[in-house]
Amino acid sequence: MKLNTKLVIIMLSLLIIAILMLFVLNQHSQNELVNEIQESSTEVTKAVQMSVEDLTSEVEAEPARLKEYLKEAKAKGINEINIISNEGEIISSSDPDKVGKRREIRKLEKGLKASPGSHESSKVHPYDLLVPVIVGDEQLGYVQINLLLDNIRNIQHKNLVNRVAVTCLVFMLGIILTIFLARKYTDPIHRLAEGVKRVTEGDLSVTFPAGSKDEIGELAESFNDMVRQLREREHLEKRLYEAEHLSKVGQLASGIAHEIRNPLNYISLAIDHLKSEIVPICPERQGEIEPLVEKIKEEVRRANYMVVNFMNYGRPLKLRRKEIMYRDLIDRALPVLEDRLAEQRIRVVTQAAPELPPMHVDPELLRNCLFNFLTNAAQSMPDGGTITLGASYDPDGESFLLTFSDEGGGIPPEDIEKVFRPYFTTREAGIGLGLAITERIIREHGGEIRVESTLGAGTVFTVLLPRGDGILTQEEPDGIRAVGQI
Repeated sequence: MKLNTKLVIIMLSLLIIAILMLFVLNQHSQNELVNEIQESSTEVTKAVQMSVEDLTSEVEAEPARLKEYLKEAKAKGINEINIISNEGEIISSSDPDKVGKRREIRKLEKGLKASPGSHESSKVHPYDLLVPVIVGDEQLGYVQINLLLDNIRNIQHKNLVNRVAVTCLVFMLGIILTIFLARKYTDPIHRLAEGVKRVTEGDLSVTFPAGSKDEIGELAESFNDMVRQLREREHLEKRLYEAEHLSKVGQLASGIAHEIRNPLNYISLAIDHLKSEIVPICPERQGEIEPLVEKIKEEVRRANYMVVNFMNYGRPLKLRRKEIMYRDLIDRALPVLEDRLAEQRIRVVTQAAPELPPMHVDPELLRNCLFNFLTNAAQSMPDGGTITLGASYDPDGESFLLTFSDEGGGIPPEDIEKVFRPYFTTREAGIGLGLAITERIIREHGGEIRVESTLGAGTVFTVLLPRGDGILTQEEPDGIRAVGQI
């Protein structure tokens, strides 16, 4: 409902309430007024009837009779009754002192007139009612009744006061409803203003619940749509920046790969050649030469891994999906690290559900992820420990839940958000691309990765990976894929 409609409904409701209440009060006042007039008329009729009886009676009128009647009639506004002859003499009166006095007939005005003794400033307003008494064709005299019509005046005054009070109440109700409606609209506007202020400060997580269909609801929806578009724009700008960055890194990686990898391959081949030449000549030094050669080759492989990781991060990923069992991936990744893990006294435990279905993934890239997880876990446990590889499947969500937990020293809370950033590392020998590449591979598969760590207790990486059924394989030319580890 729109604001204008609500205001119109409120005004119409107030108008209807005011009309109904005034109508009810008016009806009540009219009923009271009619009843009062009827009762006063009845008493006046009785007074006239008694006066006629006194005038037509041959017996002398008894003033006590009128006085006695007046005791009851005063409650209905009759203040005094005088019976006057045609000559103007008061022959009977509710006030005995006035009996025998004369009144000038020509000064008496028939009908209802204000009493000569009344004043506008007085609280009591008496009226004289002069009625001629005629029997047949003969006028016997007059009946003068002094009336107090303050009851009728009070009824009218009470009605006026009630109307004013009702009008004030209706206006107060209207003011209350207006204030309520104003606060109902100004409070969301203030919250929207706060939200806009936070958005201008860079907080794009602000959302406003659009619970109504009026102008405020439309404003909230527009605000949420604006924030959503800003988030999308920020995401696109971030992706564009990453793309530009990756393009520069890729160009640099090509040069580095050409300048470094060829010498590394030559060094590796030269070491093997020297070993094959020297060992037959000096068999007594074989125990000294072979460990030295292996260490040189290990350093060459480590340098080559760094170069390959650098190249991989600067190159667009293209997935070549195949169906493979998760246990087969583990069996392909563990042998590469078996000797190193054994030297560090690290044990790998697999806790995979037996009913796991095959995964539709890129085997080489996902093996690279496993290798990176195992390498990072091993580096965090220099004194040995256990690495646990967990795997389960959610048939409803059609997704795999893979966990990689270690018993290392953990990650400081301030570094948890940085572990997937390129070139962030706490190792002297690393370049910080292993987890960045891993996170990118998982994201390209449509999954997500989370990390939880406790200092002194270890770290758990959790990967949520969709099964990926029915996704077309993306082929790429041979020779441009490289799988690297840190």
